[in-house]
Amino acid sequence: MKPTSHHFKENAARALTDVQLQRALGNIGEGFVNKRASARDALPEFDALRDRAKAIKDHTIEHLDLYLEEYERKVTEAGGQVHWAATAKDANEIITWICRDAAALSVTKGKSMVAEEIGLNEALEGAGLEVVETDLGEYIIQNRHEPPSHIIAPAVHLNKDQVIADFRAKHTHLPADRQLDEPSALVGEARSVLREKFLRAEVGITGANFLVAETGSSVIVTNEGNGDLTQLLPRVHIVVTSIEKLVPTLEDMNTLLRVLARSATGQDITAYTTLSTGARRRGDPDGPEQFHVVLVDNGRTDMLGTVFQDMLRCIRCGACLNHCPIYNAVGGHAYGWVYPGPMGAVLTPSLIGVQEAGHLPNASTFCGRCEEVCPVRIPLPKMMRHWREREYDAGGTGLLPRIALKSWAFFARHPRLYRLFAGPAIAALARLGGKRGRLSWLPLAGGWTAHRDLPAPSGQTFQARWRAHQRAQRKRRVRGKR
Repeated sequence: MKPTSHHFKENAARALTDVQLQRALGNIGEGFVNKRASARDALPEFDALRDRAKAIKDHTIEHLDLYLEEYERKVTEAGGQVHWAATAKDANEIITWICRDAAALSVTKGKSMVAEEIGLNEALEGAGLEVVETDLGEYIIQNRHEPPSHIIAPAVHLNKDQVIADFRAKHTHLPADRQLDEPSALVGEARSVLREKFLRAEVGITGANFLVAETGSSVIVTNEGNGDLTQLLPRVHIVVTSIEKLVPTLEDMNTLLRVLARSATGQDITAYTTLSTGARRRGDPDGPEQFHVVLVDNGRTDMLGTVFQDMLRCIRCGACLNHCPIYNAVGGHAYGWVYPGPMGAVLTPSLIGVQEAGHLPNASTFCGRCEEVCPVRIPLPKMMRHWREREYDAGGTGLLPRIALKSWAFFARHPRLYRLFAGPAIAALARLGGKRGRLSWLPLAGGWTAHRDLPAPSGQTFQARWRAHQRAQRKRRVRGKR
């Protein structure tokens, strides 16, 4: 997938005026956010589990080399093979070679963000293979030749009428006058089309939510069962995933599963949780003849030991996206690459560079909701601030923001001057806000006021209010002594 993150501002401006997209994004707050809140309230130990999940991931990342070696040893003992891919190109070449070695013509895929990251579909199709996404949301957007707009709900930006139109255009072998108005009809049609693809594919490719070092197992969670069919029916199963998905033990995996589904969709656990350990053994009723795991680095080891190492704890639940006011305003495609929202604003510059993705960390109000809901307590706002500093140092910040930041830095270092100018400025803005207490237009803030009003200040700076508070406290203490 070719990044367009450097066009974030233009992408976001278009998204804000896209009526259909705005209507679709409006449904997120009523869905994922409320369901997560209910799931959290129903589990008293939820925050304790988050602490445990953070500790597990921190420990694993600190000893990543040891657990990766242990995982490879266990996979090999189970009859599988681990392949190491330093780059996206390496990963695509390895997977293409496995498919060719299997004389494959058709490949089914379970949802995998890493596969999107490395551009796997394009690579396989370039090698002459038919590639079929089997997750319903991924299948819908594949038919539209679009990337996912959300890491757990790839088609959340679409409405039912768009999906119906796409199905009629794609499934021309079905009667033109068939009824598709009910969601169940759409699901049934996708199921019937995909069934034939499942049975025909020689290779099945899935991602992995977790890799368990003590057993050599890969773990995938789905609500549709497509992951099971993708890995069980073809002769060859390939797991493509990134190196930070390791956890030491099955017990650790269980802890992370308990916070994953609740954070993502508000479920206690997803409908299907499947562990794959090696190829089919003698006596097994089903399963692949070959089991391959492609472990992708693609820049992650460069994050180890840096201020961005905490990002490797991410378990791809999407909670930070669901609770982010910026993501909910512009959607995932505006971010211009695979990973949107707050987690993308940190991970994307780490993987493809601040020159390409330097705008993304600026797409934050720093409200802190992303960190508040993260199941593994990743300090996302703090890391976005680090990227903002690096973008500034690299010269990526525009002239006007640079002037504003330099001015702010000057006054911050001279508090008397700050107070001298800030007091009258705040009072003037309060008067401009009038009784409404809001500003519909403000010089140098046109980007903000073009789509919403700016709350007017109260009329006093925080420092003035604090001094008044302190004076009042002293007077009360003096009266008390009398």
